[in-house]
This record gives sequence, C-alpha cells and structure tokens, in this order.
Amino acid sequence: MKKKPLMPAASLVLLAVLFAGLTVLSAKLFSSARLDLTQDKLYTLSAGSRNILEGLDEPVKLYLFFSEEPSRELPQIRSYARRVNEMLDEMVNRSNGKLSVQRIDPAAFSEEEDQAARFGLQAVPIGASGISLYLGIAGTNSLDDVQTMPFLQPTKEKFLEYDLAKMISSLGQPERKTIGVLSTLAMQGGFDPAAQRMTDPWVIHEQLSQLFTLQNIDPQAGTLPEGIDLLVLIHPRDLTEEMLYRIDQFVLGGGRLVAFLDPVAESDQGQPGDPMAQMQRGSASTLGKLLPAWGVKFNNNRVLGDLQFGIGAGQNRHIGILSVPPEGLNGDDIISADLEVVNFSSVGWLQPEEGATTGFEILAQSSENSAPLDASRMRFLSNPADLLKDFNPSGERYALAARVTGPAKSAFEKAPDALSDDAVVSEHLAAASGQGINVVLYADTDMLTDRLWVQKQPFLGQVIVNSFADNGNIVINSVDNLLGDVDLISIRTRASSSRPFERVDALQLAAEQSYRSTEERLQQELAETEARLTELQSARGEEDLQVLTKEQQAEVQRFMDRKLEIRKELRQVQHDLQRDIDSLGTRLKLINIALVPLLVIVVAILLGWRRRQSQNPGSKAADNKATSAAA
Repeated sequence: MKKKPLMPAASLVLLAVLFAGLTVLSAKLFSSARLDLTQDKLYTLSAGSRNILEGLDEPVKLYLFFSEEPSRELPQIRSYARRVNEMLDEMVNRSNGKLSVQRIDPAAFSEEEDQAARFGLQAVPIGASGISLYLGIAGTNSLDDVQTMPFLQPTKEKFLEYDLAKMISSLGQPERKTIGVLSTLAMQGGFDPAAQRMTDPWVIHEQLSQLFTLQNIDPQAGTLPEGIDLLVLIHPRDLTEEMLYRIDQFVLGGGRLVAFLDPVAESDQGQPGDPMAQMQRGSASTLGKLLPAWGVKFNNNRVLGDLQFGIGAGQNRHIGILSVPPEGLNGDDIISADLEVVNFSSVGWLQPEEGATTGFEILAQSSENSAPLDASRMRFLSNPADLLKDFNPSGERYALAARVTGPAKSAFEKAPDALSDDAVVSEHLAAASGQGINVVLYADTDMLTDRLWVQKQPFLGQVIVNSFADNGNIVINSVDNLLGDVDLISIRTRASSSRPFERVDALQLAAEQSYRSTEERLQQELAETEARLTELQSARGEEDLQVLTKEQQAEVQRFMDRKLEIRKELRQVQHDLQRDIDSLGTRLKLINIALVPLLVIVVAILLGWRRRQSQNPGSKAADNKATSAAA
C-alpha cells in the first residue's frame, strides 16, 4: 500500500499564519458578539437598559475603582468584580460610543487612591494590616455632574443592572425633576399657635427639596400645575370632586403617583383655635372612588395591631406602632430591597380588588400575628396596653404599602360639571394610556414624621440628624424609581450569578430536622427523668434529702447512660450528613474529571470513524466484496 506524502513544512507554516490571522480578524470583527447560555440570562441586558444606552444624548464616563492586590485572598469579591466588568463591557457595546469606562487600580498612597477619595468612594479595611479595598464606581458627564456608587456589595448583585442603568440615565439626562406635593399636614413647618413657637420642616420634606424641585399644591385649588413629573399626595382628606378628577386623569395619562393615606393621622392636630380641634385629631384620609378604579381596597376606619412587629416587649409592647424588619419588606423590588427596618404607626392596610385588571405588588407587610382594630382605639388611646385586651391575631399578613400597575379605567364617566368648560379636560380619558398606571400607595402618613425614623441632636451650633429607621430611604426610593423613565422602571431584579448547591442545602436541611427531632427527644426524656426524681424525692417525706436512694441513683444512672447514647446519635447524624456531602462531591468530581472527557473522546472517535468511512468508499466496497466471496 502506497503511503501518502507528508505535508510539506512550508504548508504547515502557512496554515499556522493563516490560523493566527483568522484569530485576530475574528476578534476584531466579532468583538461585540455575545452568546448567553446561562439559565437566567445573566449576561443579557434587559430591554430597558438597551433603550437607555442606545438613546443616550450626553456622553457619560464611568470610573471603576478596584483594588487588585488587596483582593487576592477574597475570591468572592474578585468574582463579583469580574461580573461588574462584564456588565460594563456589555453596556459599552450597546451605547453607540456614548458610554466609556476607565478601570483604575487605587494602590495604597497613590494618586489613584487620592482620586477615589475625591469621588467619595468607600475604602473597606482588610484585616489588621491597615490595607484598604476599593470596589466602587464614579460617573461624570460633560456638565461635570458626578454620581457615585461608593462600594459595590456582592449581596446587592440582583440590583446591579438597575443601579448602573439609573446612574447612566441620570448623567445622560441631568435636568432636575419637578414634584407636585399636595399635603394637608404641616410638613413645611411654621408657627404652632398651641405651643406658641416656630416648628421645623419635616426631615423628609427637606430631603426631597434637596434632591428635586418641589411645587406645593393647594388641596382646594381644583387643579394641578402643568409640567410636574410626579405627584405626591400626603393625607389627601376632603378633596373636592374636581381635584379627584384631575388626579384621575393625571394618572391615566401616564403620570406617576405616590400617595400616603391613613386611617389615623396622628400628626393632624386639628385646626388651631377650633374648639372642636380635639375631635378632629387623628383624622382619616382616602382617595374615594379612585382606589376601586385602580383595583385597590382601603378601609380608613380600621388600623392594624401586630404582636410580632409591635415595638416594645411584654405588657409594654405597643402593637399599634409597627417596626417592620426585612422579613416584612419585599426584597425583590428596588423600592423596599436592602432596607433594615421601616416604622409605621396607626397604619391601615391595602388589598387588591377581586377581578382587578391591575397588578398588586406588596412592598411592606405585617406579620401573621396581626389583626385589624377599630381606628377609634388608636385615636383616643391613653395606655398602649389597652390594645392587647381581647386581641386575637388573624394569622394573615396585611399589605402596608404596595405598587399598583397595569391597565385601569377612569373612576369618572365624564368630567365634573364645574370643569365642563375647562379646555384642559376637553378630552376625557376613559382608560389608562400606554402601559397603564404606575402608582405606589402607603397606608400610613405617620411614617413620614421625624419621631418614627430620625433623631435630632445639637452639635456646635448645628442640628445633626441621625436616622434609626429606613423610612426616609423607602420614600426617596419610591420617588426616585417612579421619576425614572419607562425603560428604567421596567428593569427588574436579576438572578444572582452565584449558584447555590441546592442538593447540599437539601441534605443539610434534612440533617437539621433529624438533629432537632433527636434533641427534642433528649429534652423530653430529661424532663421525664427530672419529674421522676422529684416524685421519688417527695415520697421520702422528712428523711435525709441530701442522700439519694438506690432507686434515685439507678434513675440518674439510667438517664446519664441514655444521654450518652443520644449524644452519640447526634454525632452520627452529623457524620452521616458529611458523608452524604462528601459522596455527592466525589460523584461530581468523577463526572467532571473523568466521565465528561471520556464522552468527548468517544464522540471524537465515532466522528473520526464516520469521516474515514465516508472518505474511503472503495475500501468499504472491497470489504463487502470480500465478505460475499467468503460466504
């Protein structure tokens, strides 16, 4: 059989050069090409982010500060930094050249570290050596506006895309937003006739005025100012039909709304100088027929009591003042996620109407140890312990705040007669336009008052404000989120890139349950033994109680022996757990190290064999002929 000549060396060199050239060319031509094969599409930007990036008019530059050397021994931080880099690369590719990213390693005592400090980024100390770690982002635009993300926490990975898109959108559209504020409470401060002194503005009002342009609205005006980007309603009681209609049309026309309703507004002290002011204290508010039109129920004659979230303890617990921890806050919505505690007082609750066309997403809710109370009990309460009388938790959880979105119809068939000649309302909206309404509702106004979330302390002639709750954060988050454009609001939380070992977690949970049941059995036997010893002791009468009888000694020895046996059982449970985990790990290693490569080799051999068969049809025919001749 004649051997095929070997390929000349020059041909091999030519192929190598051609391969290198194709590699470089493909890297240039297909640098922006992406194929996301992850289960949750971790590396695919949402449609909202793509629209924001592709619609940028203002060039935006981001500075990513990451400390390489201090993070050497922190694999979780390095993995998250790599995730941030990949997200930024994808955003740059989608921005049509309007977004750029500069990566900076702020080594200790370097100019880069000084630059990070000027931006206000947070340095996290690592160990006792004094070395600091940076992982933060600063952004600028051509107007020298600066926004920062002081430290990127891996625990907030699911909000990474939203936070980056929000920063880019804000820098790309730097104009200050306008908020219309309609309030029947004295949020701006002023003269208090009862106390004969001036009162300060509420801290939440000052914070909003620092971030946005506020435009106050007279509740009795019957009209809304033009050009507002968001409407905030605070205790909207006794609104006229005309004002309700204006609000209805504003929301249906695509306007965003944040409303704070209340069954008992404790900060409402009634009209000054009115002899009936005492009876007016703690008034209630609602939005009348607007709420049913939006698919929401709200009873302003009832408040919630909560044994679990109520502040205090024992007989000093106040079940009418709720301190809602993370388990009562929606961790999947940007408004309420990553908050520690939000305080409410004499709060009501919200419910979705049956058959509502709108979506109802709970932002904050009570515990299962809660139940409704008559609002009058809070309005005239003198002793918080009185609320505990005859209080029986219903076992249900109640929504204290909610986001309402989607298609909705008008609460009015037509404009009120008083507005029939108004050119602004000549075109009545019977239903929501576009993607529907976007409203955030709170069933409490007292959460806005300083007493529930901040402390003020004088310091060197100034007043220092320290927050002990996240009431201000959840309000600012609500306003900030709704002021974003439609694309920004559409960006929801994403899955985390870290994948839990669900099988291992299931094994650990089963072991814990077994361990707990064994421990409970031990405690039960201990209690039975102690009862038996007490019974034997009491049966001895006035004899020497310091000396154990033989029966008591036998009972104690029996218990000690049994206790040792149960401790051995507990150790065996832990041993079995570790054995199962190790066995699972061994199987996974075997699959990854041996089985997968073996399958690849088998597939390669089969493909090679088929290729040889297809390239040598003559040999196959000869084999068939030889087989026939032999037969």
